[in-house]
Amino acid sequence: MIFAYRHAFAQLRDPRYRRLLWIGMALSLALLVGLAAIAFLIIQILVPGALFLPVVGQVQDISAGFSLGTMLYLPWLSVFLMVPVASIFTGLYLDDVADAVEAEHYRSQEPRNRVPWREAISDSLRYFGILVAVNLLGMAVFAISSGWGIAILWALNGFLLSREYFTMIARRRNDAASAAALFKRDFYWLWLPGVILAIGLSIPILNLAMPLVGAAVFTHMYHRLHPARVSDPA
Repeated sequence: MIFAYRHAFAQLRDPRYRRLLWIGMALSLALLVGLAAIAFLIIQILVPGALFLPVVGQVQDISAGFSLGTMLYLPWLSVFLMVPVASIFTGLYLDDVADAVEAEHYRSQEPRNRVPWREAISDSLRYFGILVAVNLLGMAVFAISSGWGIAILWALNGFLLSREYFTMIARRRNDAASAAALFKRDFYWLWLPGVILAIGLSIPILNLAMPLVGAAVFTHMYHRLHPARVSDPA
């Protein structure tokens, strides 16, 4: 795990990877703003007037949900919204990040499978729905738990994120059933990296880069756990 995170950040010296980082951060921000706008719209419809948000506190005039001033709440909302954003990221961008990592560290491996675009998006949306439900519940628990509920949320998100990222990386060289079986077998090695990813996704500003970092980390985890599939593990 330490190896995976160290190499994920160390690869920033690679111009191709840095380009992917900036694109990934821009995509993460766009997805976050879009998700926040949807959240505010739902709040405006269901909960008119003032609203209490975890961390932020009392929010007045929900009808102004799309105003520039309300965007000041975006960093705090990102504590909960960036995990679903990271889920969307996997369907849109994971292959590009994994290709960059493999080109740098695992050059002699066999060519990857081309996972159908529809299948990748379908899997991402399925995980997205689960993560949205978990984090909505987490916001409620956090609001009434004096903050300790965030630890439970990190643990749950760590499991869900590790399953999504690792399974989609494994799917590049395995069928769907084999990829799921590999995650079940390797779960004890993958959960903690997923928790660290979940914690990183709850830190404003840093969380914009974490979907890309997560894709890189679980690419390394896959190849470190299955070195027989790689000719030159670098």
